[in-house]
Amino acid sequence: MNSNTFGTAFCLTTFGESHGAAIGGVIDGCPAGILLDKSLIENELERRKSGKNNAMSTRKEPDAVEFLSGLFEGRTTGTPIAFLIRNKDAKTSDYENIKNVFRPSHADFTYQEKYGIRDYAGGGRGSARTLLPCVVAGAIAKQILASQGIEIASSVVQIGEEKSEGFSNDEIERILSRFRDERDTVGAVVRGTIKNVPVGLGEPAFMKFHAVLAQAMMSINAAKGFEIGEGFNAAGMRGSVCNDEFVNDGGRIHTKTNHSGGVQGGITNGEDVVFNVAFKPIPSVMQPQQTVDIQGNPTTLEIQGRHDVCVVPRVVPMVEALAAMVTLDFILLKKCNKI
Repeated sequence: MNSNTFGTAFCLTTFGESHGAAIGGVIDGCPAGILLDKSLIENELERRKSGKNNAMSTRKEPDAVEFLSGLFEGRTTGTPIAFLIRNKDAKTSDYENIKNVFRPSHADFTYQEKYGIRDYAGGGRGSARTLLPCVVAGAIAKQILASQGIEIASSVVQIGEEKSEGFSNDEIERILSRFRDERDTVGAVVRGTIKNVPVGLGEPAFMKFHAVLAQAMMSINAAKGFEIGEGFNAAGMRGSVCNDEFVNDGGRIHTKTNHSGGVQGGITNGEDVVFNVAFKPIPSVMQPQQTVDIQGNPTTLEIQGRHDVCVVPRVVPMVEALAAMVTLDFILLKKCNKI
């Protein structure tokens, strides 16, 4: 079963582990003739980097993208775009003490039970670093979408119990520094917005736009919840309040409100697609924790190494990247359906 490929018309297959030689991917289905701005790709990778403040992992990687195929004179050729990002600052020795121990709320136990073997160094394939190829593919998708006036935006709207319409980077650092000082971690909510979405993206049954978007978001490490529009708030609303009434505004039919989050019946209605993704606290807590080893013997674990306090702000470009990939995928599928 192929579980390392995402997308239907615009597909990304990823490979690599956190402490392996490299992380990489192959994009298939990218339209030909697109002049890629590599600086925009580098900027997206820069947004995701660690080591920018004391609440982030101190791992410092250059994250330089090497394109191996699919480009000629800076333009896409329509053939598979293969690329890799080499790992330069892995410290496998930091993980020696958990080689035979199951870390609480990590994938150690499930990987061991499923495969009978696991790469304990940096989480192996289960590391958030393995999503770097999504950032690259998303940056390419963003450039294509921008040429059609479609914009992907996001903001951090909750960290722990603190909520905001959008925390600034300084506010995020202030909050996370407190948890770092307490040797603890914290969860967060990221809001994504896809602006200027055309009407008609998505299918009415098993390829609903928001269903595929949810699958993409829930593929991000630490993601535990997804909602679109009013989401769970809709359960406490009356239909007379939650319904989005239609109006004709100078010949353009649209809704007065956007409780639906831009999707109705699984198909985009032309309003902004607005969604939230909830992330659990990072499980690598710098405090003694009770667990068992691979023989089932009780043991006390003290995690070492370099770890973030929270998934934000580094997860933000991942949310945007996957949203861009999903949107472009549906646009390309819509074009195919009309042939």
